Amino acid sequence: MFEVVIGLEVHVQLNTKTKLFCSCPTSFNHKQNTNTCPTCLALPGALPVLNKEVLHKSVMLGTAIDATINQTSYFDRKSYFYPDSPSAYQITQLYTPVVEHGKLKIDFEDGTHKTIRINRAHIEADAGKNIHDGDISKVDLNRAGTPLLEIVSEPDMSNGEEVVLYLKKLHSIIRYLDIGDANMQEGSFRVDVNVSIRPKGDKKLYTRVEIKNINSFKFIQKAIELEVARQVEAWEDGVYEQEICQETRLFDQIKQETRSMRGKEEAADYRYFPEPDLLKAVITDEMLEKFSIIPELPDEKMARFVKDYGMNDYSASVVTSAVEMAHFFETMMQEGISAKNALTWLTTELQGRLKGEINITNSPVDAKKLGHLVKRIEDGTISGKAAKEVLDYLMEKEEDIDSVIETLGLKQVSDTGAIEAICDAVISANPEKVEQYQGGKEKLFGFFVGQVMKESKGSANPQTVNELLKAKLG
Repeated sequence: MFEVVIGLEVHVQLNTKTKLFCSCPTSFNHKQNTNTCPTCLALPGALPVLNKEVLHKSVMLGTAIDATINQTSYFDRKSYFYPDSPSAYQITQLYTPVVEHGKLKIDFEDGTHKTIRINRAHIEADAGKNIHDGDISKVDLNRAGTPLLEIVSEPDMSNGEEVVLYLKKLHSIIRYLDIGDANMQEGSFRVDVNVSIRPKGDKKLYTRVEIKNINSFKFIQKAIELEVARQVEAWEDGVYEQEICQETRLFDQIKQETRSMRGKEEAADYRYFPEPDLLKAVITDEMLEKFSIIPELPDEKMARFVKDYGMNDYSASVVTSAVEMAHFFETMMQEGISAKNALTWLTTELQGRLKGEINITNSPVDAKKLGHLVKRIEDGTISGKAAKEVLDYLMEKEEDIDSVIETLGLKQVSDTGAIEAICDAVISANPEKVEQYQGGKEKLFGFFVGQVMKESKGSANPQTVNELLKAKLG
């Protein structure tokens, strides 16, 4: 039997307006090589100047993960020769990072928890981007110099489920803090997974393999499963030392395998040394005090939702998993509606209608409007079924809720006299069914309700219909 040992390196692009060491704008999808200057192109004589906003965002993250924040940190050079690095080195923090010794709690479905230790979060400059077009490779340096926080966990995770829970929680925290957009598809939240195995009970760390460039939580979990199976098979076949070496591998989602990319360098290969062109990075007491005040985080918001709205833990976790969802929900609740109905109409009805590029942030039906629609269900103006018609209408046209209800003729009739007349007519037209019902065939009650709703064209208030029929049928 084997146990799996997994540690993660997560590279988060910070959403500063300018790059780490120059005033070029950070960008995505701009024309290639337009957001560059002598500094990020590493031209001779150009010197870096630290973007202070990066320190501010580092303090926020450090506070969120309950870490030590080093008020004095230093930069180092890490040498490597890749086409997307014009300087042939990366400016990073090896010896004294800005953030150290943090932790992050992950929650399992059965209500148990596990704390994952975070070794460090250090500042570094991003590389450019290689673009492969058939036999030709090009380099876009727009991204070169974009500020990154590399968040390095301890090897505390033991399976793909734990990894995905950790990443989703970290992703959510980044979004709540608004220090990065954490878009995996665009490369602003990149994950490197370090995987090794060992016999159960053994405390030794064996050869670790790094899997890079996986752009979804689903693929990360699959890549881990495949790599673990590969290592276990090599161990059981007696060829572990020959086949498992310290290397970087890629996940091939089509072939469903991990594939060798290159040998993994040791720290000595990078020839680290202190960055000569930068002073130490200093976080003043004033900066520390100011940027340690952070927004409410997912766990805190979840606990508050449970307390204030009477939600269960699972429902609260669903609605607080993304900051946009949480804000949408709270805006709906300002309409004075029940949390249960707000959750259903947000997560089932609205989200079920959001397709393609349309999501909760650009939904044609905003939070206030959806909350107002739920309020009209709760005050008996329309039925739940009618509300679905209203929502379908609003997904296509911009209009006021009450106007749509009038336009579609969906307002419920709550006038007792009008509904009573329909009930009397239905009862008179079905004497045999009345006799059977009163003889004990109680399931026929649904028949009478259906007939009344049919005669009223669905406009009768179901609660009023039920009350009147029960009284009349005895």
